[in-house]
Amino acid sequence: MDKAKHIYLIGICGTAMASLAGLLRLQGHRVSGSDAAAYPPMSDLLVELGIELKQPYAVANLDPKPDLVIVGNAISRGNVELERVLDERIPFRSLASVIHEEFLAERDSLVVAGTHGKTTTTSMLAWIFEVASRKDARLAPSFLIGGVAENFGSSFALRPTRPFIIEGDEYDTAFFDKGPKFLHYFPVAAILTHVEFDHADIYRDLEMVTTAFKRFVNLIPQRGRIIAYDGSENVSACVAKAFCKVERYGMHEGSHWQIRGLRQEGSSTHWEVWREGQEFAKLMMPMAGEHNALNATAAAALAAGEGISAETIAEALASFKSVKRRLEVRAVVDGVTVIDDFAHHPTAIRETLRALRASYPGARLWAVLEPRSNTLRRNVFEHELCESLALADRVVLAEVFKSENIPAAERLAPERVVAQLKARGVTADLLSDADAIVREMAPQLQSGDVVAVLSNGGFGGIYEKLPAALRAHK
Repeated sequence: MDKAKHIYLIGICGTAMASLAGLLRLQGHRVSGSDAAAYPPMSDLLVELGIELKQPYAVANLDPKPDLVIVGNAISRGNVELERVLDERIPFRSLASVIHEEFLAERDSLVVAGTHGKTTTTSMLAWIFEVASRKDARLAPSFLIGGVAENFGSSFALRPTRPFIIEGDEYDTAFFDKGPKFLHYFPVAAILTHVEFDHADIYRDLEMVTTAFKRFVNLIPQRGRIIAYDGSENVSACVAKAFCKVERYGMHEGSHWQIRGLRQEGSSTHWEVWREGQEFAKLMMPMAGEHNALNATAAAALAAGEGISAETIAEALASFKSVKRRLEVRAVVDGVTVIDDFAHHPTAIRETLRALRASYPGARLWAVLEPRSNTLRRNVFEHELCESLALADRVVLAEVFKSENIPAAERLAPERVVAQLKARGVTADLLSDADAIVREMAPQLQSGDVVAVLSNGGFGGIYEKLPAALRAHK
């Protein structure tokens, strides 16, 4: 697209879609879009960018006709705007194809992939390059992240330099392209964090998931590198036939990048990284959790391979500020801490609760879960979900989000999860929605309590309603 166009995004409030809207705006295009519902942080980002957002979906939203429509992967046949696009043959493309053709073709694509940890690791990697660019301007990164990186106050950046750091999503691309988005990104180097069964709405089983990641690994050229987690048999299977150099990272003796001396000091984490048996760096970051130390080590390993020094990596991680909706403190009211986390999978929930246990020792920990992701809404991980939630002292479940869209035989039974938790001695309740949860919880919360609100969506505005109710109760 060598001249300015009017580009319209259907499903613009998705994390990647809003970020792409921002990149296109930086290119000089007129950008607008629509969504069914908008909520922070992406709705705030669109307002800051001055990008027109139309709600809800409507045929008239496409007047006047745009030059190009980008169709989000959440959009399916039957959407009234998509039907008009098809009927009137308005040019349309997918997010992933536009990213590849407009932003990656002339740059070095550095992709962070994996079932968990992508957003945080991508943010860490981008920040390391940003700090490195203070000494070498050629390292200033363009990036696209599936969340708002707090160091940048944004989820995207576009620079005239070669590095482009991007979160590689294994979810499908569009209604007309059911392959993973990351197959469009053609990395010169990549990180592979974890591989587990996820996205039960599009992947039949773990084998289908690993096949997708194997195809991703197969895109990396011989001159490239992949930084792969050493604690997963699934990751090992995915990189076993890589044509490029594979460097493993994690806790295992003999891994190329080994974590040693991991320790928690309040909300900070300290550790050493050893590179091929030699000490590489002493690292610290102001974040809790073993999973975040693993994410940071992966980012450090890829950055080091791109010529960034251990000193610069340590400086960047020490000043890293996390990502919105990843262990984000939303409010502290009368000693009650309300934390927002983008929980989408039992493993993510487990690691979030473990990190909060380390950060707030002795606190009464509440887990408030909205089963909203396409995996959590199904019963495939019911046992694992109970195992993860049992790390909390008190658990509150909302009803399954849009449960009517999941066949009854496949649907999560939250009442069964609550019963299993009670059988373990965990106090657990099932409440209908955010309003009911706020009414029930607010009078019970005490100074020193920590409330982890776990959802990958807006959760009925609970992030604002619960602090407001606590203030009113006080």
